[in-house]
Amino acid sequence: MSAHHHVQSPATTPDDDADLARWDDDGAPPAQPRSSPDAWLRVGAELGDRLVDLSGRQDLLVTCRPGTRSGAPAAFFPTLGEVEFDADLFAPLKPHEIHPRIVGDEERYPAAWGVFVHEAAHAAHSVWTEPAGANPRVVEAALLLEESRVEGAHLITRPTDRTYLRTSARTLVMPDITHPTLQGIEHAAAVAALILGRRDVGILDAGETRAVADLCEKVLGANLLATLTRIWTAAHQCADHDATTMLAHAQEWCDALDTAAPALPVPENLTDLLSGAVGVVMDSTAATDAADLAAQAAATNAIAAQSKAQAQDRAQRASQRRKAAATAKSVFNAHGTTVTPDGTPAPYGNPVTGTRRPTAAEQSAAARLSRALRAAAYRERTEERTTSPTPPGRLNMRAALARDAQRAAGSVPTAEPFTHTRRRNTPTPPLRVGIAVDVSGSMRAACKPVASAAWIVARAAALTDPDSLTATIAYDRHLTALTRPTHRAPERVTTFDANGGHHNLGDAIDALDHGLELSRPGAGRLLVIVTDAHYGSDETAQAVTRVKQLTTAGCAVLQLTLTAKSQHLPGTTLLHLPQPSSAPVAIATAATDAIRRTR
Repeated sequence: MSAHHHVQSPATTPDDDADLARWDDDGAPPAQPRSSPDAWLRVGAELGDRLVDLSGRQDLLVTCRPGTRSGAPAAFFPTLGEVEFDADLFAPLKPHEIHPRIVGDEERYPAAWGVFVHEAAHAAHSVWTEPAGANPRVVEAALLLEESRVEGAHLITRPTDRTYLRTSARTLVMPDITHPTLQGIEHAAAVAALILGRRDVGILDAGETRAVADLCEKVLGANLLATLTRIWTAAHQCADHDATTMLAHAQEWCDALDTAAPALPVPENLTDLLSGAVGVVMDSTAATDAADLAAQAAATNAIAAQSKAQAQDRAQRASQRRKAAATAKSVFNAHGTTVTPDGTPAPYGNPVTGTRRPTAAEQSAAARLSRALRAAAYRERTEERTTSPTPPGRLNMRAALARDAQRAAGSVPTAEPFTHTRRRNTPTPPLRVGIAVDVSGSMRAACKPVASAAWIVARAAALTDPDSLTATIAYDRHLTALTRPTHRAPERVTTFDANGGHHNLGDAIDALDHGLELSRPGAGRLLVIVTDAHYGSDETAQAVTRVKQLTTAGCAVLQLTLTAKSQHLPGTTLLHLPQPSSAPVAIATAATDAIRRTR
């Protein structure tokens, strides 16, 4: 049958090296590696190595040379244990460019590899031998049925080779159609077996073979075509060694043609009609394969682009985490220094005006909030009940009687009469509260209530759980830590003023996120932003990006505003406070809700 072209890259010969050395300094074009029959020996040897995987046989030899003894592009000789392969199938590739031993190299020459896979299918499954004295015409019919049978059998063990077998059909079938050895009705029947037989084993699709199916039905008639279809379908189920059954199917094939042929008119241009129909089939398969290849390439490119985007996103997040760590380290310094966005001390603009002792009302508020937080953090003990056939545990008499009954009946006892209840305490979650307060000139009304709220929340968190942390940052263009993420309760209230310009909420959120681990689950997490959000577009975009990351991680984000002209930061829960003095209560309520929702 037809053959395959395969590509491999061989090393240059000593003569080639000598030519290159001779002309190296003379300005002449470099010598090209010469293609000779000897140069194809390596390609054949490497094809033989791959044939072991394709056919499962280690006793076969592959010969690859320009032209073949059989005249076919490729052929399998069972008695010689040889697969003959025409080197012209690899055109325009040269021997030194072909490396079949490298898995994946076959993708460069799919048509040649398809022919090789076809011959490997013959080597694996065409193992029956014709008996002495068999009718040559019947043997020829059996070999015709064998073409699609071996490909179907090959697909069972190597389904991924379907693409190559589709390609081989274009290389192998067309020469048989244009230069037929059969004539008339037998020629049409052979085309049906070669094309429609491959359809029925899953090599070709029904839509692709419609042109041949319609023409063969018109030439052969529906009844004869149905009979032939039944014969090749039965042959597909034949065992590899069952020569008797294969020859029986072939005899039935010949008898069906002999019976129906006299009554069927033969079109004068039958060969041209069959060639045209097969050409339509091959063009359709080529278009389908090209579309599949393009879709696969698009999918591969999409996956590569997605992987690249994910890598870039990971790198960007890692860079942001490093920057946030550096920002937090510079902001939460021991001296309360105001820092610039790059972490260096700011020469001016510190909003802190001093400290004062907390009032009795603030101390009472901190105590109330501490009790509320402890109540919200309390978790009931969990109970887990298990049963077992032996102690310890409480005896269940119903289950014990059932177990005795099962044992008395001679069955394997399955009842488990002892019940054990295990109670476990659920740890109370700690609290993480970050407060970012805008100290631009429009936020003076928030200074006193936020200073009070920051002290109340920090004091209450420290009294509630030793693992709880809070921190407050005042931001305009620069950043200043009003309270720091420590486990000690602050002794005094830090007072501040709002007389700054511009805003840097993005870096403030980064510092609070890193210092309090607001993105990490396992604690009641809350970020409070006290601002009117009169920002520029870049300032808003940076803040919204951070807010989205926190809310995605499960951290609650609350925005407190004091005037009706305030803007809403997307992603935050907006709470408008007509009276600034209610800010401590609002923040305390939000913190309690955050720890209550923690699971």
